[in-house]
Amino acid sequence: MMKEINELVVRDSSANPGPLGLFGFGMTTVLLNLHNAGFFELNSMILAMGIFYGGTAQVIAGILESKKNNTFGMTAFISYGFFWLSLVGLIVMPKLGWTIAASETAMASYLAMWGVFTGLLFIGTLKINRALQFVFATLTILFFLLAAGDATGNKSITHLAGYEGLICGFSAIYTGSATLLNEVYGRNFWPVGSITK
Repeated sequence: MMKEINELVVRDSSANPGPLGLFGFGMTTVLLNLHNAGFFELNSMILAMGIFYGGTAQVIAGILESKKNNTFGMTAFISYGFFWLSLVGLIVMPKLGWTIAASETAMASYLAMWGVFTGLLFIGTLKINRALQFVFATLTILFFLLAAGDATGNKSITHLAGYEGLICGFSAIYTGSATLLNEVYGRNFWPVGSITK
């Protein structure tokens, strides 16, 4: 009897949180980079998306990835969820008088560290699929472009980063859509470039 209990396998019947995390990241990234590209000012819409969808929803997705024993998904979604929350904090806290605003050098350092982190995660995507490789490669480039824009004070670099960020954000939306639709249809509805292991 004890042997049968020890051999009992618990089946994971929870939903796949990947699409939620990818949509939260992708949609918020697109909206912020429309601002970076110069289409509109930094406003409450971007901050609200950063707190609630890019931030909170991604953290929730990461916690659910932990339940599914997906260390990569957990690390990525929780980290980028808190990236969005910390970015909103960097913008809002000085306006509330809680601290002085970060200098351009400080922001460049912040963005460069996120670029290093993303580059390391990109290495992990080499074992997952091509769609995620593209998301993480373009995100790594985005962070370093934004860091260069702040480090040099050159707004042209920031505008270029905005357009590159649109590519990154839409690629995350595509990957989230493909993951969701492939699961719903039970077949390769939209390709993600699966890697044979």
